[in-house]
Amino acid sequence: MHDGEQVMLDARPDTEAGDGEVGKRLKRKVYERELRKLQVGLCHLQDAIRRSGARVIVVFEGRDAAGKGGTIKAITERVSPRVFRVVALPTPSDRQKSQLFLQRYIEHFPAAGEIVIFDRSWYNRAGVERVMGFCSEAECRRFLDLCPRIERFIIEGGIQLIKVWLEVGKQEQKRRFLARIEDPLRQWKLSPMDLESYGRWYDYSKARDEMLAATDTERAPWYILRSDDKRRARLNCIAHILGQIPHETVAREPVTLPKRRKENAYDDALRDRRFVPDLY
Repeated sequence: MHDGEQVMLDARPDTEAGDGEVGKRLKRKVYERELRKLQVGLCHLQDAIRRSGARVIVVFEGRDAAGKGGTIKAITERVSPRVFRVVALPTPSDRQKSQLFLQRYIEHFPAAGEIVIFDRSWYNRAGVERVMGFCSEAECRRFLDLCPRIERFIIEGGIQLIKVWLEVGKQEQKRRFLARIEDPLRQWKLSPMDLESYGRWYDYSKARDEMLAATDTERAPWYILRSDDKRRARLNCIAHILGQIPHETVAREPVTLPKRRKENAYDDALRDRRFVPDLY
């Protein structure tokens, strides 16, 4: 993208072979019913992780508008942020650029009883940094060579590593970008970098394939999540994570609310204070 160049998305449908329409989408009522069941399962997983002291990393990667944020939100909206921590790092500072590449990621790794979810991760080097020219080809090759060995050390250190690639098609990505352009509630999601990535579809495809070829290992395999239907993708992803982390349901003791003690009772109504106006 050159300075001053206006980026426009053509609203006409793509017709390239192999990029067909999304199939019948999951109905909201079905989605919400199944999501609740799976989120209950995540709450059970949370209890088990706390009790066992396990350490888990879940890495989410994919193209822009693949649905990473919505999937992560579906996973975390009913659980404790003290157990399910989300890490979405900004652009590295000048100081961080001078560090070892993985250094700023390692400091966010889980302690006992934590699941850390990376919304993009060290794989930025093999994706956006490579495609956008933020690292050299030699730096990327070195990363692809070292990454499986580093992940082996992570796993041997007792951390379970789950890697998920969200795969969105050209047609669906285009639809989502257009929705962001038109909807003021979504425009914050659209950056100049996103628009540039839209035009580099095939560069990202090649980078994706080389990354998968180099880093899809028996110890740390990649799982591809079809994400053209966001609702199906979220359900499939949560079910997959629940199946990947061995755990048993932790029985909870029945809870009964205690009676409020009255020996120190007094008139506690707030008066003569500043209240937020009741506009609704």
